[in-house]
Amino acid sequence: MAGALDGVKVVEFSRYVTGPYASMLLADMGAEVIKVETRPGGDPFRGWGGQGYTPTFSSLNRRKKSIALNIREKAGQEVLRKLLESADVFIENFRPGVMDKMGVGYDLMHEKNPGLIYCSISGFGQTGPYRDWPGYDTIGQAMSGLMSLLTDPEDPKPMGYSLSDHLTGFFACYGVLSALYSREKTGKGQKVETSLLQATTSFIQEMAATHLASGEIPRRDTRVHNAQVYAFMAGDGKPFVIHLSSPPKFWQGLTVAVGMPELQEDERFKERPGRQTGYDVLHGILADVFAKDDRDVWIQKLRDNDVPCSPMYNLKEVFEDPQVQHLGMPIEVEHPTQGKVRLAGSPVNLSETPATFDLGAPVLGEHTDELLSGLGYSQAEIDEMRAQEVVEP
Repeated sequence: MAGALDGVKVVEFSRYVTGPYASMLLADMGAEVIKVETRPGGDPFRGWGGQGYTPTFSSLNRRKKSIALNIREKAGQEVLRKLLESADVFIENFRPGVMDKMGVGYDLMHEKNPGLIYCSISGFGQTGPYRDWPGYDTIGQAMSGLMSLLTDPEDPKPMGYSLSDHLTGFFACYGVLSALYSREKTGKGQKVETSLLQATTSFIQEMAATHLASGEIPRRDTRVHNAQVYAFMAGDGKPFVIHLSSPPKFWQGLTVAVGMPELQEDERFKERPGRQTGYDVLHGILADVFAKDDRDVWIQKLRDNDVPCSPMYNLKEVFEDPQVQHLGMPIEVEHPTQGKVRLAGSPVNLSETPATFDLGAPVLGEHTDELLSGLGYSQAEIDEMRAQEVVEP
């Protein structure tokens, strides 16, 4: 079955997370994605925890073709230009100005290929006072304000996942898909730009709106109190969470589940504003109760009373859960020489054009000959480029 993006050719010249994640989402939906890597070594994630073919690399590069070029050489730059001349989409995540220096800047490529969707991902934007600064995930989280909502500013701790990187890759994909749809109507390509700073600042819409309307500065516990979100440790030492939100029935169900229906009439907690201002006191009362039995017991009692709750899983527990398995996760992809790799899978289901996971991530330069031949290079010319170390291997 053809994917939703069958026939779309994407050239990705990027590394680490943002660009690779954006193009992998397109690949899952059927696009042909050509990953241009710099030689020697290729994408730095190839070396994270292994020798060229790691779980980290595989998690962001399934269903792609790889060509490794010495991009500092004119011959390598010429190959990249030729790839872009016939592409539908180009995704890059280098610092602003780097593509111009390599002879594949937007203006030139738009002239050669007017239908090209040209997506540039950066740390802080293509223009402005910070455009040349180095940007990585933690920087995006911190400068956007996201980290201030995830940790205590008086005891700050960096996050255990690359949230800004993945968010930015997701929004890059969103921009590319929008531009592709526009091209269907106009026939014109366009420039798509996003950055760690812009994407992550946009992502925190709710707390940003709260601040912009009131002038107050939200903290980690602001939404926790407002949304009545709780985390507890059960008697067996296993964590779980409760999210009461707004409907009174969830609060009422909670009091029944813990055997304390009288809390519904307690003047401190009877109304939602009181439960918000008295959050810490209520949390302490409930924590003492939940410490008296195992997590599974409490989860069952809470679900029996229709209270939104969940175990706080570690990743081992996630993929053992029957509902996660029912959703088709994890997936397993296979490479002809590297074997099988298990990965999380797609975030969406399409009934007529589902995502496919028929190919694992490529080894470095795996498709070099195929791609160069498709550009019109003879085998003798390919062999010469290999001898001159323009391509790898």
